[in-house]
Amino acid sequence: MTQFSRKQRIGRHFCLPLWLTILFLMVAACAAPAPATTPGDATESAVTTTPAQDTLRVGMEIPVQLDPAFAASDVEIAILNAVYDYLVDIDAANEIQPRLASDWEISDDGLTYTFNLAPDVTFHDGSPLSAEDVVWTFDRLRDPDAQLPTTSLYSNIESITAEDENSVVFTLFETNPFFLYDLSDNHALILQAGTENSTNFNGTGPFRVTNYSAENRIEMAANEDYFIEGKPGVAALEIVFFADQSAAVDAVRGGQLDLVMRMPTPLFQTLQNTPGLTTVNIPTNGFDLVRLRSDQPPGNNPLVIEALKLATDRAAIVDIVTLGLGAEGKDSPIGPTFQQWFAADLTAPARDPERARELLAEACYADGLQLDLHTPDTGDRPDLAVVLQEQWAEAGINVNVIVEPESVYYGDNGWLEVPLGITGWGHRPYPQFYFEVMLTCDAIWNESHFCDPEFDQLVAQAGTTMDEAERTGIYAEMQQILLERGPIIIPYFFPQFGAISDRFTGFEVKPFPGRTDLAAIRAAE
Repeated sequence: MTQFSRKQRIGRHFCLPLWLTILFLMVAACAAPAPATTPGDATESAVTTTPAQDTLRVGMEIPVQLDPAFAASDVEIAILNAVYDYLVDIDAANEIQPRLASDWEISDDGLTYTFNLAPDVTFHDGSPLSAEDVVWTFDRLRDPDAQLPTTSLYSNIESITAEDENSVVFTLFETNPFFLYDLSDNHALILQAGTENSTNFNGTGPFRVTNYSAENRIEMAANEDYFIEGKPGVAALEIVFFADQSAAVDAVRGGQLDLVMRMPTPLFQTLQNTPGLTTVNIPTNGFDLVRLRSDQPPGNNPLVIEALKLATDRAAIVDIVTLGLGAEGKDSPIGPTFQQWFAADLTAPARDPERARELLAEACYADGLQLDLHTPDTGDRPDLAVVLQEQWAEAGINVNVIVEPESVYYGDNGWLEVPLGITGWGHRPYPQFYFEVMLTCDAIWNESHFCDPEFDQLVAQAGTTMDEAERTGIYAEMQQILLERGPIIIPYFFPQFGAISDRFTGFEVKPFPGRTDLAAIRAAE
């Protein structure tokens, strides 16, 4: 679900059905700018047409949860990232950077991390940040009684103590080479100790909330006391909520918005070469996962898993669904952006629908398979479902595509139960996250219900060794296992998109768009 974080399942995208894509592109290429639209269920005008030069207007989906401990979607993280601060942050290159922690030391045994806080940091109510606020925040996130999505992420922490007002010490039970990344988890925004109502928005971040309308927008003003010099770059930030991603794209094309991020591929292509807009396209490790439950028929038969893999043409999917902008996958959550760990020498099986038919017959499905394929109505996933339906039919695998609103697909954890489904997983800065939350026997989001003791042992070894060469070898072995017998198909890693008015500079979209630093954007000279 997002970082520890619930998967980016979430980033509620608008998606055109595949059969409409070409028509949409032809029409949009010559269409006049669209008028302002009304986001969500709001009745007032979505955005003003003549904004102040120092107001940045961003179009995003409607947020649901603005308690950092539960936030998941891009808009939720984007809002919270503007109001609060992380102890440490991640830049666009997946490197750890200081934020509230100005520096840190790691003990020789790798079990103790000491963080020194930046001086003169205050909350928006004027009270100073202290080490106790950091301790309280992480104690809450790791409290097993609170049943938060971060509980298991921080279960390796033995203790958190305030050495003094400005230094915090974390002690671990066992080594964790990715611990700094864990501290930058989407949920790990530092709250004031004792916070009971997170919608009071009392953070230390670059913007102060001035108005919040749950179905319409959130308005913020620059925090003039912000401790990072030069930020924020604009006097005001306005995030306008849209239930329909195409409406947000129309608004940025027509000049009623300044910035949109995370959109389906066809919509992004309509913004190319639009006067007054700068478009951005970056590779990510986000992927759409196709999985068959392996704990029940027919997925508990390895021959069926092999047949599905042989019936899939990954290269064609990249071309048709991502329009050639994605990177081909090999059924493992380690993609090409993880250069040091990606097993480039592995080759996915060539498509062979006839051999797939033979395997189904051996598995006692000589007359073929009838399956329901569930997919949320976001991103490029409905298009992927249609392509799979066509490809698999040649192997005797007949699929009934069921497109569901994202709120339904993920509601009540239904996505964990459906026999066959497509799930979007967002970019994370390190691959261990995926293995621990989606592929070990007791993983919290093990939607394929994959359970392989050999694989679990490798996951544990990779997550504790401090020897990078050893981890690289382990990851290569894990990728081989998933390609050969894992009940998942990852046909591609999708890119991340953004489009911003040329009235602004400093925009650098991050692979997880909600973590994009909106405070770094400033009005062009």
